Amino acid sequence: MKYIFLCFLVIFFGINLFSQKTRSIAFYNVENLFDTIDGLNDDAEFLPAGKNNWTSARYTEKIQHINKVINELNKPMFIGMCEIENAKVVRDVKNNSSKLNNFGLLHYESSDARGIDVALLYDSSYLKLAQSGFIRFALPGENSRATRDILWGKFAAKKDTIIAMVNHWPSRSGGQETSEANRLEAAKNARKFIDSLLAVSPDYKIVFMGDLNDHPTDKAPLLVAEKLQPQIVPSSGSFGGTYNYKSEWNILDHIMVSPGMSKKSCFARKISLVPNSGKIHSFDYLLEEYKGQTVPFRTYGGSKYLGGYSDHLPVSIEVSVP
Repeated sequence: MKYIFLCFLVIFFGINLFSQKTRSIAFYNVENLFDTIDGLNDDAEFLPAGKNNWTSARYTEKIQHINKVINELNKPMFIGMCEIENAKVVRDVKNNSSKLNNFGLLHYESSDARGIDVALLYDSSYLKLAQSGFIRFALPGENSRATRDILWGKFAAKKDTIIAMVNHWPSRSGGQETSEANRLEAAKNARKFIDSLLAVSPDYKIVFMGDLNDHPTDKAPLLVAEKLQPQIVPSSGSFGGTYNYKSEWNILDHIMVSPGMSKKSCFARKISLVPNSGKIHSFDYLLEEYKGQTVPFRTYGGSKYLGGYSDHLPVSIEVSVP
């Protein structure tokens, strides 16, 4: 009772016992960030002599574009990325930004045939990496094949702990219904990992982010949403989505958090979610007009170089930190 009374006094009188500030946690599908070096993966189209004529000048411009977006975010704590070829391309992003000087990089090479991976940048001046790994699974069916891993990292932040997961679920190639089993497989593996964490502690702070190639109302994202709280909704942005397909906007890029992210204490110095802070960023330079429609300004339209940013819009949430 005494504790409740003291908390009431803190809230009522607006007494801030511990200075709090806000920071962002962001995710961005950067659209085919390949280097110009011939690798072991199937990257032929993204080479200087390939069909996309992927030159060093275009690669440098792409790096600059990604950093322009990052510079608009509110002091990011985590930045999840997908559609990156390898750790090198993310290091090139990091090394060409003064804002990312203190950031660490978490990446594992996946078995995806095209070499498409996910990665996580984190502020190592605030977060200490305690443990990391990846969830690797094969797609169902007779012609089972490898796909992108789910990346995870467990971090200590002063006296707090937070777990970040970065996803890029299988595409809708062949149609949504035909390919849905692939994303359900990804969801089942993600859910198994989440369940294992929450079984240890229901208060675990989990941030799940990624391009799920599914809408919030589809079966696979809903499987994760049974345990985590979706933060990116149509009202999070000006267009109601992160991706435009056949002149329709919808959400493919998601951030979800565990209930523990919403718990606050009057006295403990803890990370906590800023309610209703989910945002789909639509900076003017990320958009263009195409056939009378406002769409993301992408790097390529087929094999035609457009010189834009990405076919997806970035998403973020805000958290209070001590």
